[in-house]
Amino acid sequence: MFNIIRRSQIVGLVAMDGSTATRLGGVEEVWVDGQGRVVYFASSAGYTPLEQISLIGPDAVLTYSDYAVEPSVSLRRLCGMRVRTPSRSDILGWIEDFLFDWETGDIAAYVLGGEIAAPFGGRAVLFPEDVEVIDADYVLIKEDAKSRLQGESEGLQGFLSEKSQQVKNLVKHMSDRLKSLVSPDDHPDVVRVKIRKVCDEFAGSKRHDKNALQEAVDFLQDKWEDLQKSLYRASDRTKQAIDSAWKRLMEKPGE
Repeated sequence: MFNIIRRSQIVGLVAMDGSTATRLGGVEEVWVDGQGRVVYFASSAGYTPLEQISLIGPDAVLTYSDYAVEPSVSLRRLCGMRVRTPSRSDILGWIEDFLFDWETGDIAAYVLGGEIAAPFGGRAVLFPEDVEVIDADYVLIKEDAKSRLQGESEGLQGFLSEKSQQVKNLVKHMSDRLKSLVSPDDHPDVVRVKIRKVCDEFAGSKRHDKNALQEAVDFLQDKWEDLQKSLYRASDRTKQAIDSAWKRLMEKPGE
């Protein structure tokens, strides 16, 4: 939940090597593999593996290195793909947008357009458990998936990507502060107490809007388990990214 972003929110951002501040170009597309997992983003520098992303901000995507490759797997441009059920060949709609976790590549939700979304004002939310197959041309959904669709505002209300930038910034700053306080073995009540402690620190500074701060705290309290996992996944991810970049350097021909 803490690293969920819309495809439309990352496309167009500037990609930069965070270690050298070298500009890699604008993000042009987000690519998924045959299992529907986001694996690369593309810029003018080439295809950058998702695990090389160190941070996504409001204006830029920072990477651990300038690591760009030619993909070794068949990729799919998910946005715009047509949607149908296995038993019918007629098209029900298409993928307008999707939300994904930029740390894991897991898709969190699909935003659909077309006939299937008409009862919801033209845009409907489909969740991953209702997707059966993502093939080269279509996204096949379960026969009864239509009964579980939700409107966009309702279906996406729990995601951080849909909050204001002010709330997003507060969640990030509070999460950074919690890194030194929360341990993997903390019980839920302990995590919530520590979240409240950080909230009190931020409120005491009197530099933050009260409503935005309360919204950020409510989000953290509701997603405490995701917070706990996210804080201790980051260090492993950094190590893997650096190892991948180092391996690539060592494999360069002529060196």
